[in-house]
Amino acid sequence: MKNNIRVARAIKNITQAGLAGLIGVSRQTINTIESNRYVPSTVLALKIARVFGKPVEEIFILEEED
Repeated sequence: MKNNIRVARAIKNITQAGLAGLIGVSRQTINTIESNRYVPSTVLALKIARVFGKPVEEIFILEEED
């Protein structure tokens, strides 16, 4: 699964730490999600999408091998 979190953060000018604070996780968690080393829970994915005001499908993209 890919994600567009880094791009969405840049558009809204939000740091990893800022996003982490808004959804109640650590900056390291945001970093591992952005780096595609961790797949977030449904609840966490929904919280991230809500921050950016976008549907989950615009932030997280399923790939063929998923």
